[in-house]
Amino acid sequence: MNARFDAIGLVVSDMAASVAFYRRLGFAFPDGAEEQPHAEAELPGGLRLMFDTEETVRSFLPAWQPPAGGGRASLALRCDGPADVDAMYEELVGSGYHGELKPWDAFWGQRYAVVLDPDGNGVDLFAPLASAGE
Repeated sequence: MNARFDAIGLVVSDMAASVAFYRRLGFAFPDGAEEQPHAEAELPGGLRLMFDTEETVRSFLPAWQPPAGGGRASLALRCDGPADVDAMYEELVGSGYHGELKPWDAFWGQRYAVVLDPDGNGVDLFAPLASAGE
């Protein structure tokens, strides 16, 4: 018996808000996805990012409740360079999204920041810092 990693699924409270947020990050959700109870965007390598509304999940799991105390999942997006981390962070925060962690030079060698999606899930923005001599 085999199983292979195929998709990342998130439950969203507002499909239109979530699709709009992730489109800003370059995810290609199809036209009309914001009006559907389930939406998918294909990722590099054939993986998919899937969204289901809370109502969709409750249609087959009536007792489902969103987790308390904030998001428990995060997606990490590699930017082309450290300046792109700053620019993407500023663009998202300037558009009204919550900046959880301002860009900083992390001790593990990355420019790193976190913005929360409309459901409070972390979206990590990072890029390798230029090493000495570059």
